[in-house]
Amino acid sequence: MAKQARAVQTWRSIVDAAASVFDDYGYERAAISEILRRAKVTKGALYFHFASKEAIAQAIMDEQTSTVEFEQEGSPLQSLVDGGQQFAFALRHNSMARAGTRLSIEGVFLGGPHPWGDWIDATARMLELGQERGEVFPQIDPMVSAKIIVASFTGIQLVSEADSGRADLREQVAEMWRHILPSIAHPGVIAHIKPEGRVDLAAQAREKAEREEQEARMAAEAKDADSDPAADTGARSGGAGLRGGSDRAARTGQPGDEGDEEPAGAGVAAGGGAA
Repeated sequence: MAKQARAVQTWRSIVDAAASVFDDYGYERAAISEILRRAKVTKGALYFHFASKEAIAQAIMDEQTSTVEFEQEGSPLQSLVDGGQQFAFALRHNSMARAGTRLSIEGVFLGGPHPWGDWIDATARMLELGQERGEVFPQIDPMVSAKIIVASFTGIQLVSEADSGRADLREQVAEMWRHILPSIAHPGVIAHIKPEGRVDLAAQAREKAEREEQEARMAAEAKDADSDPAADTGARSGGAGLRGGSDRAARTGQPGDEGDEEPAGAGVAAGGGAA
């Protein structure tokens, strides 16, 4: 059990480190040596989980879809808008989302599925649900519209990156929806859709950070009080002294028992991965 947990943690460390490297350098310039340095793992551990740099890139492209969840309840169109804004926020604050998008744009198909296939399929399903619930025009082809939406989002985030480092991406995506919605949805439905999303994710993130900071400060104060001899004496004598209180696998291979993390032939990257 301990070895399995270590294997999962190693896999996670490699993927997270690789995402930051691909985000900084792109696929061609990303070096395995830099991934190893940031992940703080051995070359044997890396090649235990991934056969090549291409395999790591594919895992990242798979992972980026987990940054968005479409709500199935309520308005399918609003859920679709919210999901787009959720990913727009991730592109500003999540290296996994940025790396996956950059890999897709750079055309790293890796002999696998279309890099935007999951996004298009998920969008088409939400449009189909919208048709079932009377939000989307019945004559609309969900797959055609899904490709237009995904292509529009991809282009808009690129322009936003060039213009403002994606600082204005939320509003640009909202503007995209203001242009697209009239062509696919009933006017009465559009009146109730919020193109900027129902939740201000930036404000939500600030509130979370402030809450975590406050909790950490309270925990530190409690720990200090717990280690204070005077407070401890007061507690033993009946005083009011404070007492402190106390995934998924890549498609290229399930994290398993790494053993010594140095399989035969380790260190030889398939497909010409940079070392």
